[in-house]
Amino acid sequence: MGQTAPVATPPAQQTAPQQPVQAPPQEAPGATGLSARPQGQDQPFQLTVRANLVSLVFTVTDKKGRFVKDLHLSDFGLLDNGLQPEKVLDFKQQTDLPLRVGIMLDTSSSIRTRFKFEQDSAIDFFLSVMHQNDRAFVEGFDVQTYLPQDYTNNIDLLDQGIRKLRPGGGTALFDSLYKTCRDQMLALQADNEVRKALILVSDGDDNYSRASMTDAIKMCQRADTIVYTISTDTSPTRGKGGAVLESISGATGGRTFFPIKLEDVAIGFKNIEIELRSQYLLQYRPAEFTQDGKFRTILLRGANRAKDLTVRARTGYFAPRPPQ
Repeated sequence: MGQTAPVATPPAQQTAPQQPVQAPPQEAPGATGLSARPQGQDQPFQLTVRANLVSLVFTVTDKKGRFVKDLHLSDFGLLDNGLQPEKVLDFKQQTDLPLRVGIMLDTSSSIRTRFKFEQDSAIDFFLSVMHQNDRAFVEGFDVQTYLPQDYTNNIDLLDQGIRKLRPGGGTALFDSLYKTCRDQMLALQADNEVRKALILVSDGDDNYSRASMTDAIKMCQRADTIVYTISTDTSPTRGKGGAVLESISGATGGRTFFPIKLEDVAIGFKNIEIELRSQYLLQYRPAEFTQDGKFRTILLRGANRAKDLTVRARTGYFAPRPPQ
């Protein structure tokens, strides 16, 4: 893996779209461009499976950080690789799309004194957020990853998985995030569309990885996974680790939470729970789309009623590669 070029971000010459996104036609929105899944064939759900259909999950907040959940398509402007989309297929407030969520707990020796709070907060999160069609897994990491519980809807099993984790060792944050997005998210198989999210609880330090932060972020983008990060560093200054966590969450459409005191880790989990149920879904067909495996930028901004609001979405995605 090693060092690679920086993660692609929207080019400087792009400006916020001036025209609102055009509404999809009333007849059968979302049908065009969607391919039926052949019966009996298992296919992993990921962004690239839908060829030139992009599913963009995002949130909107006001100046006080409160979620705004009553906006319309005309309240947004969108550029995909600098161009307005060829066609919008669907737009809706998305609170019921099933979740596939993983919690990654830093189990390195640097967080030993804080680990009990992390475990308790993670369990409370599962109790609050999991619905019937949701699935979750538990993972710990230090210099390697540990998966005490794979995807399940059983809260007791998730609880047991969290309790099995023990702190100790160095920290390979980037390696662990890369591997988790590749093995747990990119390879995920689901019968229907799902939202994929990771909650990374760590101080952001890394002293063991071979992968770079850029490598890890790119894999999360390939896996169409939102990464939320909760810092376990309660010192007054956020330092390098805090900047790392913000970079990871910012590039994938998530957020970073910095607890003032250790007990506030639970507040970070609660805020993520609320956000996961306060999202919008925009599905569109991009203009001048090519299956070249390259990174395509996304720039989503508020217009009309949302022009003064904060819109948070991932910065882009990787187009599928040409069929072999």
